[in-house]
Amino acid sequence: MTRFPLTWLYAPGDRPHVVAKALAAGADVVVVDLEDAVAPDRKEYARAATAELLTQPPPVPVHVRVNALDGPWAAADLTALAGLPGLSGLRLPKVTAPGTVRQAAVATPVPLYALLESALGIEHAYAIATAHPALRGIALGEADLRADLGMRADAGLDWPRSRVIVAARAAGLAPPSQTVHPDIRDLDGLAASCAHGRALGFLGRAAIHPRQLPVIERAYLPTEAEIEHAETVIKAASANAGAQALPDGRFIDAAVVAMARRTLSLAGRR
Repeated sequence: MTRFPLTWLYAPGDRPHVVAKALAAGADVVVVDLEDAVAPDRKEYARAATAELLTQPPPVPVHVRVNALDGPWAAADLTALAGLPGLSGLRLPKVTAPGTVRQAAVATPVPLYALLESALGIEHAYAIATAHPALRGIALGEADLRADLGMRADAGLDWPRSRVIVAARAAGLAPPSQTVHPDIRDLDGLAASCAHGRALGFLGRAAIHPRQLPVIERAYLPTEAEIEHAETVIKAASANAGAQALPDGRFIDAAVVAMARRTLSLAGRR
């Protein structure tokens, strides 16, 4: 059964002890950050420490968020990381056009993930999502996007969120994960935000602290009632092909069956 990743835990690349803790925290993927979390005078050290970590496969998949490809540090990042056996993916920040993805794909053979963090990136979402076969996913960087748009209310982000979700689906990519919730103490707010994100069509979420991981996983795992309904749908579909109504009056067709299968795949994580 397919195991969908639901949690991506960020850790700063210039703090190897924090990265080590992140690797043991239970996240599906650890994202070592060479970009925003690392000061300019620590970039070289963060790059070297991350390359040393990835000379051997770590206990969980590790992605690295490199510096923006149009900046002064990205070329050295890509050179240092190319071919390392412990690297499972590269996250490309501030992508605004398909050419950025193609540029990274030439430099490294690993799966790529594009972060859309500006109005221009959102406008080019589908073109970016289809830029190269190496691209496995797109996601939002909401802090930068909010600043770019001068947006104060979180609800104003629902349109770009939906735009990215639709672009990913149209390109045949996995559903995007939500961006980080910046207040690590606000677990109730995180849970409510995850519930909203799940309703929009996101799947899973990035985190900046291990305490956020169980909240994210609970929010994105199906409930017992959802699992029971999915099992009922699959059982009915196996007995009778085509559209039909369940005994409780709910209508099912091929789309409902597909959603039920995804629900049961997620339930397999329990």
